[in-house]
Amino acid sequence: MNPENPFKGAFTPVTEEVTSFDLPVTGTIPAELNGRYLRNGPNPMDLDEPRLHLFTGTGMVHGVRLREGKAEWYRNRWVRSARVAEALGEQPRPGASVRRADTGPNTHVIGHADRTFALVEGGFRPYELTYDLDTVGACDFDGTLRDGFVAHPKLDPATGELHAVTYVSGGDTLTYLVVSPLGKVVRSVDISAPHAPMMHDFALTQKYAVLYDLPVTFSQAAEDAEKAFAMGWNEARGGRIGLLPRGGTEVRWFDVNPCWVFHTLNAYDQGDMVVVDVVRYPRMFAGAELMGNSLPTLDRWVIDTVTGKVTETRLDDHPQEFPVVSPAVVTGAHRYGYSAVTPDLLRYVGPAGTLDGLPVDAFSDSLIKHDLDKQTTTVRAFGTGHYTSEAYFVPAQNVQAEDDGYVLAYVFNADRGATDLVILSGQDFTGDPIATVHLPARVPLGFHGSWIPDPA
Repeated sequence: MNPENPFKGAFTPVTEEVTSFDLPVTGTIPAELNGRYLRNGPNPMDLDEPRLHLFTGTGMVHGVRLREGKAEWYRNRWVRSARVAEALGEQPRPGASVRRADTGPNTHVIGHADRTFALVEGGFRPYELTYDLDTVGACDFDGTLRDGFVAHPKLDPATGELHAVTYVSGGDTLTYLVVSPLGKVVRSVDISAPHAPMMHDFALTQKYAVLYDLPVTFSQAAEDAEKAFAMGWNEARGGRIGLLPRGGTEVRWFDVNPCWVFHTLNAYDQGDMVVVDVVRYPRMFAGAELMGNSLPTLDRWVIDTVTGKVTETRLDDHPQEFPVVSPAVVTGAHRYGYSAVTPDLLRYVGPAGTLDGLPVDAFSDSLIKHDLDKQTTTVRAFGTGHYTSEAYFVPAQNVQAEDDGYVLAYVFNADRGATDLVILSGQDFTGDPIATVHLPARVPLGFHGSWIPDPA
C-alpha cells in the first residue's frame, strides 16, 4: 500500500457496491420526507496509486430513499468516469466532452431541474446520475456549459436559479455562472484572477455573489514535486473579498486578513452592509499539505459597502466544518446554523485512525446547532464509537419557524460496524432521534450531500 495513503481510519474506502431494500428503522420516519438523502465522497478503487489525496479520490455516492414513512432502499455507486468504467469492465458512458480531464466527481451531489448531478471543482465537468445513482455521463447542461463547474453552487430559493463561481486549477480567470430552473446556463461573467486562486466556495445574497480571493493559490513547486494536490499557502498574496452585483460585471474588492475558507454558512444583505458567515482557518495548505494546519472556527465578516471596511467577529470557538442553514433562508438573514465538530484532521488518518477499538477522540461524534440571535451553541454527541460529518437541514412541510424541520446525517455506529441515517428534530436537537435508518454497510467519511425531494 502507498505509505502516503490518506485513506485510513474513517476515510477507509469501501470495496463494493451495495443495494439493499426495506431497511430496518428504529423510531418513525416522518411521512412528509419523500425523496433521497445523498452524500458524495472520495472512494478510490486502488490504494496503491502514487498520488492519492483526500480531494482527488474517485467519487462514490451513497443514498437512502425515503417514502411514506419507509426506508425503501440504500445504494452506493462509484461515479463512472471512463477510468472507473474500464476498471469495472464496463463501457465508457456517453456524454459531453470532458474538456480538461475525465474524473469521477467526489465532492458534492445535488438535484436541479429534476436531474441529479455529482460535482467537483477545478474545471471538471459535473456528472449526471439517474434516480437510482447509476451514471449517465459527463454533462454540459445541454450544451450551455462551456467548461467545468463547481463543488458548491448556491440555489436561490426565490428564483430557483443555481449560481456558481468556477475556476480551473492554475488558470487566470474565474467565471460566475447562473443556471436556470430548467438546467441551462443563462448568464456567464469572466473575472480576472492572474494569481490562480483556489475558490472552493463563495456566498450569495439577494444583491451579490461574494467571492473569496484568499492566499491559497496554484503552486508550481508542488506540481513540479508531483504533489497530489498542487495548491499552497501564499501569504504574500494577502486576502480579499469581492462583491459582484448579481446583474453586473465588475467586482469591488475589500481587504481582509490572510486566512482560508472552505465553506460558507450563509450570507445576506443588511442595508449598506453585507454579512457573511464562514468557517475560517488562519492558514491552510502550508507546504501543499492538508495536515498540520490551523483549526477552523465559525466567524463573521461584515462588509461596509460605504466605508470599505470589513469587520471580523468570532461567532463560535468550537473546531468545526461543513456548515449548513435551512435551504429556505439562503441569500436571506438566518438565525440558525448546523455544523460538525472537527478535531484535527490528522486524527482521522493517523496511526490511531482504525475502525477497530476506536479511541475516544479518534473521530468527530458530534453535530452543532448555532442560535446566532441568542449567541448559543448546542452540541449533539452520538457517543464513543460513532463518527459523523456534514448534516443537512430539511424544512418541515408546514414550517412554523426557521428551525422547524429535520436534521439528517450519516452516523457510523461501531456496535454494528455500519452506518445509520439519523433523523433529528431541528427544534429538539439533543433529544432522541425521530428515526434511525440502519444501513447494511459503512459510509466512509466524505464531503457533501443533499436532500433531494421527489417531484410533487
